[in-house]
Formats: sequence, structure tokens, C-alpha cells
Amino acid sequence: MIKSVTSYLLASIIGLLLLSGCSSEREPYVPFTAAEDSAFVYNNYTKKEVYIPMRDGTKLFTAIYTPKDSSQQYPIIMYRTPYAIQPYGENNYKIDLGPNMRMTRDKYIFVYQDVRGKQMSEGKFVNMTPHKRNTNESLDTFDTIEWLLTHVNNHNGKVGQWGISYPGFYTAAGMINSHPALVAVSPQAPIADWFFDDFHHHGAFFYPHAFNFFSRFGKPRKGPTKIKNPKFQHGTDDGYAFFKAITPVSLAKEKYLGDSIAFWNDLVAHPNYDDYWQDRNILPHLNNIKCAVLTVGGWFDAEDLYGPLKIYETIEKNNPDIINTLVMGPWSHGGWRRTDGDVLGDVHFGAKTSNFYNDNIIEPFFAYHLKGRGENKIPEAYMFQTGTNEWKTFDQWPPKNLKNVKFYFKEKKRLSQSPPADNKFGVDIFESDPSNPVPFISNDDIGMPKPYMTADQSFVNDRPDVLYYLSSPLEEELTIAGPVLANLVVKTDQTAADWVVKLIDVYPSSHPPYPHQPELSMKRYHQMVRSEVIRGRFRNSYERPEAFEPKKEAVIKLPLQDVLHTFKKGHQIMVQVQSSWFPMVDINPQTYVENIFEAQPEDFVKAKHFVGRSGLAPSYIEVGILENLEQK
Repeated sequence: MIKSVTSYLLASIIGLLLLSGCSSEREPYVPFTAAEDSAFVYNNYTKKEVYIPMRDGTKLFTAIYTPKDSSQQYPIIMYRTPYAIQPYGENNYKIDLGPNMRMTRDKYIFVYQDVRGKQMSEGKFVNMTPHKRNTNESLDTFDTIEWLLTHVNNHNGKVGQWGISYPGFYTAAGMINSHPALVAVSPQAPIADWFFDDFHHHGAFFYPHAFNFFSRFGKPRKGPTKIKNPKFQHGTDDGYAFFKAITPVSLAKEKYLGDSIAFWNDLVAHPNYDDYWQDRNILPHLNNIKCAVLTVGGWFDAEDLYGPLKIYETIEKNNPDIINTLVMGPWSHGGWRRTDGDVLGDVHFGAKTSNFYNDNIIEPFFAYHLKGRGENKIPEAYMFQTGTNEWKTFDQWPPKNLKNVKFYFKEKKRLSQSPPADNKFGVDIFESDPSNPVPFISNDDIGMPKPYMTADQSFVNDRPDVLYYLSSPLEEELTIAGPVLANLVVKTDQTAADWVVKLIDVYPSSHPPYPHQPELSMKRYHQMVRSEVIRGRFRNSYERPEAFEPKKEAVIKLPLQDVLHTFKKGHQIMVQVQSSWFPMVDINPQTYVENIFEAQPEDFVKAKHFVGRSGLAPSYIEVGILENLEQK
């Protein structure tokens, strides 16, 4: 330990001296073909595969790509994953390395590792590894760095780490009690808490996402293997019909999964936010972080939107003296790495936003902290403002001095900033039928397609089980930023219900087509800006669920996650409210069952739901309006 830290400090000093003459100017990156990129990796890096021992004796399989040019020293960048570090074999190379090809060509020592219990590594795999004293991902990261500093030649003593999605979780866990050599990390679309991200949203179960993931990822292995499990074959693209046929959820195990998927068994055995889920929440453990952090997320990430926002917020609170930056772009899950970031579904964002991110954010971040090159000019928050399609910077997030405004649900489907009069009584009623749940998309899909987050919502406006409230056309632009909160005053004539709220930007009839789809009319397009769902039993506590008392008023306070969006002049603001969102969310039986995953067919009943809009108990959506002076 002492030897490694000493060598780290010495190498860091030497590395800075070597780089002291480097210019901070960087030429714009010009992309090459995939074949040229692949050839560059093969011709300029040497790959070595090793087993790295952890402190408990477990050995983790690791691939190390080292630049062949040994005339200078290089920082190390790690990527730890449960998804396999393929291709395996020292003569088989990845086609690119690191966060982007610009960094590949700039040359770092790139390290990839199968985490404990996955693919070629030894040990037992545990999902969302609880942060316990003797074995956790922070310790495995620390031990890996120690080994690399001692056994890898030609490093400059500085280590970085990055990862997207599940590897983003390992990045966040790795920075806890940071190793002295770990100086810069970038958790990207990181998972924070599986009761609010990915497979649950406020306790509501995202059925296709969980089924499709664990039917493959959750299969047990017999020992270290280079082979990934095959995807589940549904035999159809009609997700609505497929998941209807395995409702109640217990039928998934009965028809397809059996007892082989241990985590599925745990998931359905723990419907509430009990110790099982709380132990897998990384947020309480984000302490003693000494490295610079750049957390990245996508405004339209269908899987992990909660994670980046909450991880940034928690680090900011618990580690106030470090560099802690949040980046949010107009991306789907990992879109900054996997797409150009100019479109998502029908919506166009004006430019290839991923290029901007790679050239101006992630590459300079690692170059400054790991190579001592350039300046630390990245702001506290680098956020893409949808609607106007501009990058904005902020000194803090959420922005300070937001003007909180409530848009009230009014009679005749109106949405207004004017509250109902105190003596005004109003209620909207709809019937929810479990045999005919509201679809979450207008087309067939067997999973949770990324574009649903911006998709046109007008296809459900005429359904009797969907309420909507619409503002007048805006007389000037209105930009909202930060948290969004729905306040619903509700009743039901049964004992259980889910509640779905969508915030929508309704385009005017004059809106032109977008350039990527000139044939598609965008007139009266209902673009979803933000949406969320809560299982109503958790309205007062996620740990202690409660049935609804029939026809007794209850208040639902539902956070919809942060936004930065401009409703342009002439556009309208819409809020939709419904109680089903199928098949993305499993069907609520509407009869309270202690463990909802054990509901029987006879528990599924029709229900009348009531949304109040009285003066003394109004329903509304609350947003923060951003004044022009607050953005840069």
C-alpha cells in the first residue's frame, strides 16, 4: 500500500513535468471510418489479459490496453462492467476504447474489468452490490487500482473511471473512499436506487423492461465464461398482447422464467421499499469522495434518469469541496456515446449534440485531470435546453431564484395559473378497466423503446380513461427548469390505483416538419416533456403501503424529475392524467393485495377514479420558471 501510493505521487510529479510544455489548444476532431478506427487501436495498443486479486482472494478478469509508444507516460482509465469485456483473447481487440475515439487516439492506458461473479471473473455476483464493510465495489475498485499502479508500466500515476448505465453504478461506487490515484470519474446514466430507476418508478413495476433484462442477464452461470446469455425470444413484436398474456405478473414465472432467475424471485418477493431495496441504494454511501466528478445523463433516458440527478445532488451535499459537475443532454440512454444526439424519434434537437459533448465536455475533463492539459473551464452544470435547443451553463442545479408556478386543473379541460375560487367545487371522473389498459405507445413494441420519452401523446386524448388539461396558446416563451411536482387530489371507488402524470408540449398548427422527417407533419404534435407514475399504495410511505379507502379523498404528491425546457410562443402546455400505462407498467388489479405480485385474476376489477379540482383542494402541476437572467 505505502509503496504503491508513493510511486503514484512520484509518477504524478513526473507526468506533470512532461506535460508542462503542452499547448492547451486542441484541433477540432475529425472522425475516421470504423475500419480506420479499428486499425488504429490494433496498430497502436498492446492488449494483455490478467486476473487481478482482491483482498479476499477473489480474482477479477481484466483486459489492459497499453499504448505501444513508450516514449511518454499515460494515465489509466478504467471501465468495470457486468456485461462482459468482449472480445476475449489477447489477439482480439475492441474497435474503439474509452468514452470516445478522440480519447482513443489521444492515448491512455485503457482498462476493462468483468466485475465480481460475472463472465470471466471469479466470485459471486450480487445485483447493485450493497455497500457493506468486507466486500463492496469501492473496495474492489481500490484493490484494482493498487494492482495496476504496481504492475502496469509507463503510467503517470493518475487514474480515471467511467461507465454508462450499470457500469455507471460501478463508477459511482468506485469513487467512495477514493483511492489517492483516482483523480477523475464520470458516472454516466448511473443507477442509484432500483426502487426509483429502471424497474420501478415510485414502486410501480416496469414490466417489459424487467422481464426482458432479467430473462437474459439474470440466468445463473456455472462458472467463468466468455459467452453471454442469449436474448429472450418472445415470438412477437406485440408487447401489449404478450404481457397481457402473462398478467398477473405471477404468470411470468409460471410460463417462462421458472425458478432459475434468482433476482426475479427476490424482486416479486419484495414489493415494498424494504431493507432488500434500501441496502442496494448507493446514495447514502456517497461520502469521502476526493476525485473530480462529472455525472452525465439524458433528459429522455427511459431507464436511468433518476440516477444521474440524485447522484449529482447527493455528492454536492456530502462532498462540498470537490469538483462536481452535472451534464444533461437531449439523449436517450447512453445516447451521447451511441448516437449523434440530433434526434430522438420524431423530435429534432438542431445539431449533433453528442459531438459537442465529446469535444467540449468529456474529453477536456479527462485531459485536464489526468494529463494536466488545458484548463478547468467546465461549469457546475452544463445543461441542454430543449425547445430552444441550446446548451446552457449554470452555477448550481437546480438554478437559484426559480419562480415556482402552479398550473391548476380547471373545468372544461383547461390548465391555468389562476387557482379555482375557494367556493368552487369540481371533479373529473373516469373508469379504469384492467382488461383495457391505456397503451404507453401508439405502435407495437416488445420492450421499452427509447423514443417513447418524446413521443406524440395525442393518440390517447380521446380515450375516456385519460384526463387532460390544456393551457391557452402562450403569448411568449416560457422556460421551466428543475423539479416538477404533480399534486393530485384523488378518490377511487376501489382500494388500489396507480397514477400517471404527463407534462406535454403541444405544437401549434403552424409548426413545420423537422429536417430528418420532412414528410411527417408536426402540426398539433403532443411532445412528451416529462412523465412519471406512482403506485398509489405508496402515496404516504414507500416502506408501509396503504390501501385506499373507497371514495375517501387522498392527496398524491408525485415528483416528475427535473427538466430544462422552453415552451415556445404559440405552443400550449398540457397535462394528462391516467391510471394505467401498459405494458410498460404492469396492470394494477385495483383491489388492494398485500403483495401485488401475488394478485389473482379475480382481484382485477374495474374502478371509478376521481380527480378533484376544487378551490380548497385543487389539483395542479408545479414547475419552476426560469428567468432569462438565471441562465448563461
